[in-house]
Amino acid sequence: QVQLVESGGGSVQAGGSLRLSCAASGSIFSMNTMSWYRQAPGAQRELVAALSTSGSTTYRESLKGRFTISRDNAKNTVALQMNSLKYEDTGVYYCKLVQPAGDYWGRGTQVTVSS
Repeated sequence: QVQLVESGGGSVQAGGSLRLSCAASGSIFSMNTMSWYRQAPGAQRELVAALSTSGSTTYRESLKGRFTISRDNAKNTVALQMNSLKYEDTGVYYCKLVQPAGDYWGRGTQVTVSS
């Protein structure tokens, strides 16, 4: 079984920064992709960024330049540095792990940006 635990969410004023972290534990394959998704109230969950163990990176186009994803393969952790936060970045941020055995989600961490 795989568990993902997110941390680092909170409330911040527009223009501020937050750093989210996600730690994966359990049966983790050496080749996998860890991602961040977010879901705003009343909206669908959307991809924020993804980073594979091989270093392949994907970003939501509108977030490039403000958000940076990074990971520590040895520790099975992934982080999301969010700068110049905007009101529309508010939502629940979820960590996702994709590996040959399946897809796994964390419970999410709330990010609230006040204007």
